[in-house]
Amino acid sequence: MQPISVDVVQTKLSEFLNQEVYLHLETTNGAYAAHRFGQPMAVCAYIRNGKVQFERATIAGDKPYRVGLKMADGWIYAQGLTDFEVDAKGRLLLAGHDEEGRLAVSLQLSRTPFPMSVLDEEGV
Repeated sequence: MQPISVDVVQTKLSEFLNQEVYLHLETTNGAYAAHRFGQPMAVCAYIRNGKVQFERATIAGDKPYRVGLKMADGWIYAQGLTDFEVDAKGRLLLAGHDEEGRLAVSLQLSRTPFPMSVLDEEGV
């Protein structure tokens, strides 16, 4: 992954407009953070291979960034994004890492389902 380039990410987001795509979205402060900052517990949200269609997609902010995907009846929103990659399969992979490099948020879009395990990804 590399630091987000707003122009590149915005262009890629636009390529997914008005078509059914697969969404991976997760946020976490991780079990590693439960004892820090007075947090009583770790929290997380996760969806993998949710089929969505959005009519508008916008990246905004000044590192970290936020992405909003406007659907016909609502929004998908992720904030705290720092890095991106467009992989060989054309998937847009966005992630937000904290100052220690740990994953805090991930938003990914694909025209095909995401693998459910590393073995699926490698075709084993």
